[in-house]
Amino acid sequence: MSTGENMQQQAEEFRQRYAAVRNEIGKVIVGHDDVVHGVLTCLFVGGHCLLEGVPGLGKTLLVRTLAQALHLDFSRIQFTPDLMPADILGTNMVMESPDGRKVFEFQKGPIFTQICLADEINRATPKTQSAMLETMQEGTVTIAGQRFELKKPFFVMATQNPIEQEGTYPLPEAQLDRFFFKLVVGYSSREELSTIVDRTTRGITVTPENVMDGGEIIRWQQLIRKVILAKHVQDYIVRLTLATHPDGPHALPITNKYLRWGSSPRGAQTLALAAKVRALLEGRFNVSFEDIRRAYLPALRHRVILNFEAQAEGMETDHVLLEILEQLPEKADQQAPVAAVVAD
Repeated sequence: MSTGENMQQQAEEFRQRYAAVRNEIGKVIVGHDDVVHGVLTCLFVGGHCLLEGVPGLGKTLLVRTLAQALHLDFSRIQFTPDLMPADILGTNMVMESPDGRKVFEFQKGPIFTQICLADEINRATPKTQSAMLETMQEGTVTIAGQRFELKKPFFVMATQNPIEQEGTYPLPEAQLDRFFFKLVVGYSSREELSTIVDRTTRGITVTPENVMDGGEIIRWQQLIRKVILAKHVQDYIVRLTLATHPDGPHALPITNKYLRWGSSPRGAQTLALAAKVRALLEGRFNVSFEDIRRAYLPALRHRVILNFEAQAEGMETDHVLLEILEQLPEKADQQAPVAAVVAD
């Protein structure tokens, strides 16, 4: 079997296994197809995911259902204003040894898992939120100079309420940047809501089956990174990222007017990896411009900061980003803007 045929076979197997996990989630979660795809994209590239929406839309249920479909360790942390960093990471406790001496022994916190549901993460204070920075970036926990490795694969799936709600704290920019995607969970449609009522009020309980383990997830993460990203397509990713930097050489007029800070390099990395996932799911082993546009909003909406003028005019981040996406040509030598098609 040639290398090309082998890659096609692996890509087809990935689509089948992706569909298997998606079907298990569909047994419980009704609708929200773009949100589910975004969560699974984070899973298969090894990134963390932030779900934002008002209470009661199924954010927590989605993450718990995903954990049930995977053969991975799972823990849930309910974030509250009085939660302390030690409640997440763990702490050294005084214990008595067999010979009667007092010794310090590290008691691991709930972060020592593989899928961590950080529920209502913006209910905790910034000090507690920041305790997860090292864990999300390095997959490690450092306590009293001792470094602990977390078991791989490791994911933080966090939910948050809109920051306009009472009793919430904005997440630090450094922590937001460590989330691969920020997904906005909206209300269900009429048909979806009817299905939800049918499923939840008739005493029928459905439990998803384990269909994938950690070793297989790591294998798919490695395959995704082999998807071809042509230089001119990669340049589009780079220019989209640089176009969010106000007063930069690639900034657009709307950027300078409404943005205070642009995306970090993680935004470009996110666009590349998310586009590779979409390419595989579309049966291709190379990334297209369309793949990038589809991943654009969830990849960058939490990595740019509006300025005062945008806030005063009631401008939303997604609107500014969509304007940038529409105005920036796919190729550097193009003059006319391309039409933006965004699903996520």
